[in-house]
Amino acid sequence: MKTRSPFLNYIADYMLVRQYSLRTVDTYLRWIASYIHFNNKRHPASMGDNEVERYLEHLVLNQNVAPRTQATALNSLSFLYKHIIKNELSLNLNFARSKKQAKLPVVMTPEEVKMLMAHL
Repeated sequence: MKTRSPFLNYIADYMLVRQYSLRTVDTYLRWIASYIHFNNKRHPASMGDNEVERYLEHLVLNQNVAPRTQATALNSLSFLYKHIIKNELSLNLNFARSKKQAKLPVVMTPEEVKMLMAHL
């Protein structure tokens, strides 16, 4: 779980002491590192709601992530600011939300059903 960043190592240690699952720790560290890199490696303490909003919009508009992926990124950053930075994010963040893509059901035509039944 060790990284080259002392800051990310601190976050990992903080989470492991509080018995977060290894998968959660790994996922949160990846999103936090991605957020830091997106903002030109600025320390998260020097950033806030505006940078988080821009990052979450970037995920949707440029990387086309799914709604749950965007939610995971938001949860990671909320954790970062609430528990590590000790400066919670606003509850009214204004960013483009990923929309669930409509999946069309696969339906067989009556003729296809007849052919299927004939082969059974």
